[in-house]
Amino acid sequence: MNTGSEASIPLHLPLRRGERRLRIALVGLPGGGKTTLFDAVSSAAPQSGELTGTARVYRECTVQIGLDEASLVELPDVQSFQHLTGDDLVALKYLLWGDERPAVSRHEPTAPPVPFSPPDLIIQVVDASRLQSHLELTLELCRLGRPVVMALNKMDEALKTGLQINLKALEQSLRLPVVPTVALMGQGLPQLFGWAAASARNASCPLPQPASPHIAKSLEPLSAALNREDVHAAFRVPHEWLLLQFAGADGFIERELNEHFPQLLPELLALRDVASIELPRPLAEELHADQHHRAATLVESAMRMGTPGAQGWRYWLDELFLHPQWGLIGSLAVFAAVLFVVFEISGWIDSMTTVQLVEAFADWKPESTGGVVGRAVLDGLIGLTGIVVPYMIPLVMLLVSLEQTGLMQRIAFVVDRGFHRIGLHGGVALPFLLGLGCNVPAISGAARLTSGRERVIAAVLITFVPCSARSAIILAIAGKYLGVAGVISMFALSLVVIGVAGHVLSRGNLELGPGRVPEIPAYALPNWRGLLVETWNRTSDIITIVTPLLVGGSVLLALLGHFGADAMVNALLTPVTVWWLGLPLALGVPILFGVLRKELSLLMIYQALGTQELGTVLAPVQMFVLLAFISFYVPCVSTFAVMLKTIGRRDALFSVVLSVGIALLVAGLLRFTGSALTVAGI
Repeated sequence: MNTGSEASIPLHLPLRRGERRLRIALVGLPGGGKTTLFDAVSSAAPQSGELTGTARVYRECTVQIGLDEASLVELPDVQSFQHLTGDDLVALKYLLWGDERPAVSRHEPTAPPVPFSPPDLIIQVVDASRLQSHLELTLELCRLGRPVVMALNKMDEALKTGLQINLKALEQSLRLPVVPTVALMGQGLPQLFGWAAASARNASCPLPQPASPHIAKSLEPLSAALNREDVHAAFRVPHEWLLLQFAGADGFIERELNEHFPQLLPELLALRDVASIELPRPLAEELHADQHHRAATLVESAMRMGTPGAQGWRYWLDELFLHPQWGLIGSLAVFAAVLFVVFEISGWIDSMTTVQLVEAFADWKPESTGGVVGRAVLDGLIGLTGIVVPYMIPLVMLLVSLEQTGLMQRIAFVVDRGFHRIGLHGGVALPFLLGLGCNVPAISGAARLTSGRERVIAAVLITFVPCSARSAIILAIAGKYLGVAGVISMFALSLVVIGVAGHVLSRGNLELGPGRVPEIPAYALPNWRGLLVETWNRTSDIITIVTPLLVGGSVLLALLGHFGADAMVNALLTPVTVWWLGLPLALGVPILFGVLRKELSLLMIYQALGTQELGTVLAPVQMFVLLAFISFYVPCVSTFAVMLKTIGRRDALFSVVLSVGIALLVAGLLRFTGSALTVAGI
């Protein structure tokens, strides 16, 4: 989210986008967190399919990495690449060849394992608390001839048990990037994919770990016999991998050699037998034991067992805000606290400002046209003070503070899963939360992160997010007359409307945008200078845009009343205001002109009803109905203008029609439900 400072993104040309996008394969043992990592960065609806001729499912999605894009493929779990058969062998074939079949597999009746090219890079997801078993697979991956990056996942669990891992030592031993992550909480993922993009761009493959000297010496004759151009051209794999697979009596390699090089195979088998004679045990067993020993040696050099220490406050905060279950509760608690603080502060500020101003000018009731205009200007300024000072500014300051502390980004990560349910990727969570301040920058932010149909859905749904202006109205009316329960009910209703509308809009074919790598910043205290600057940036249009509209709207409404024209407008809107919504006839004009600016609605309501004490003229049910209609009715002019720019005229007009329909439907249902409950005495 925008915090007043511009972030710089390194530019590496040519950009890897579209047909040139990177292809990254996620591999790992069961339980390492591979699926959790994929879900944390995936788009709203990742594609899935089965590896050819198998029941093994892979998933694929596009992920945005800075200015580059990558196709991320989650492969089924794999334990080892030794002695693979059937379904397990197909995953290895994808890592080696993708849809580019080598000469040795052209005789196979089945199609290539997947309908896309092999990966540019492999990310191995490793459980940091069970490092040794994962490192044995790492040693095999390093022989495939592709860049490898290790996601050392579940670091929180490792630290909790007292495991201390020397990342630098592990990197130097493996000769590949090792990035600590906690995929479940989105931690370390930007660094992981940053390293992945850099490694793939530089094609920096790790050097294969050599076998122990005594094994390497015994394999020299076999290696020389296998090191032939025709063999390499047929298999298109690194020589070291082919040598060790055959030395380990891999059935797939033996079958292909027998198929394509029947004259060579007897010689190779004889040399393998000779190599076994020189070793203390059969060659295949010696290779397996050697790999196990080297993995254990790596663990011993990089890991130390310490005493589980007391977890700091940052750990426990992340447990609350980033946990899949507790995170939602923590997020709701934050917003409940925000509303409570604003409610308490706003009530006190309102009593010290607006109430005092209203009482000071209560006796001035001019009847001349000039006096009416002057009184309208004063009412507009008082209304501006009553909306902006006690309600809008405290709310915006708290939202900016949440961004600066890092809590807002954590909330966005948690609600990512919910956004997937309405057909949007979690990257738009931040623009949606920004919409609590103002819908205009929120729609602009969502437009930068999305494209196609997804952009339209995001823009339309953001208009239902209660911006600071609508939140101020909710706090001013519900907070004053309906209590905390009324405020919470209105915000909960907004969530329900967004969820239902999103689910309906996302049905059918959807042009999906790429997934996003979540940015989880370190916790920090708010910077007061930055807080004030950003608050001013988000509320400065009050002076340039809102003040003229409020004052002008106040004058227009006063003149309509002075010359009796408001009665005609109210009469035309009677079917909506009185018959359907059950509201006073006088509210037709405020509802109509509220489209100019939401803040204007409250001021016009005060003027139309002739009092700022709405509890004397409106019943609780009518307040709920009025707030629902104002919240979901056509967004303000500035919001509509940015929608015209970002999604086009047709979809912007569709948004207007949809918002009017939803506002009428929801408010009408509240009116008739409330009336029925009142009649029933509930």
